[in-house]
Amino acid sequence: MKVDAHHHLWHPGRGDYGWMPKDEPILNRAYGPGDLADTLREHGIEKTVIVQAAPSVAETEYMLGLADATPWIAGVVGWIDFEDPSDRATLKRLAGHPKFRGVRPMIQDIVDTDWMLRDDVQWGFEAVADLDLAFDALGFPRHLDNFHTILTRHRMRAVIDHCMKPDVAAQALDEWAEGMARLARDTDACVKLSGLVTEAAPDWSPDALQPYVDHLIAHFGPERMMWGSDWPVCRLRAEYGDWMRATEDLTAHLSEVDRDRIFGGTAAVFYRI
Repeated sequence: MKVDAHHHLWHPGRGDYGWMPKDEPILNRAYGPGDLADTLREHGIEKTVIVQAAPSVAETEYMLGLADATPWIAGVVGWIDFEDPSDRATLKRLAGHPKFRGVRPMIQDIVDTDWMLRDDVQWGFEAVADLDLAFDALGFPRHLDNFHTILTRHRMRAVIDHCMKPDVAAQALDEWAEGMARLARDTDACVKLSGLVTEAAPDWSPDALQPYVDHLIAHFGPERMMWGSDWPVCRLRAEYGDWMRATEDLTAHLSEVDRDRIFGGTAAVFYRI
């Protein structure tokens, strides 16, 4: 089973996508299941995981509604307010939905790099662990040390989104590589093979991505890696098929068993699809 472990569907008219540039025609438009269905069929994707893109419970409920109406959406990763302990009840309620899989605080957009270490947000990580939900770690290389602290402190089922967004355009590798190796060694976290293309230069090529992919394979192994399109964000650099073909080329040296893990098996286990 092929699984897209990370994509979005949104409607800017809902009003809670504050990060979205108003003058960006690729992003600032509605994307619904009908915009993606043919592409999934073309590439043999059977199931997907839709991930939050707005810091609101309302968007999570919107995505759950889409999942209810769309058989190929197998899981929803939503959002709760880690700064509001009363949202533990909200998280418990959401966990009762058969397609709710976990949460993703939008840490990359928080100015304070040390936000996740604050005492007043630790209840959120504890609640995710207690409810046996998934935690999607969204950040940049500057967050690697703090994610190491959090993921060794709280035994959550965690996955690192977008390879922790290394600066591919600048070919920055060393600091990112060291931090990712520590996470692979000291935690059970998985990693999403997604998002690299949007961190690359506009004239990117698979060769520019190869050192990053090779490092992840060496340290996490295919059994802890899952492919995601990050559609429609990936469209800033590549269409869905372009990104899939690039990652197929980047992993072509692996065995069929290992490629099957990356392109579906790992996600199916992690998100319980």
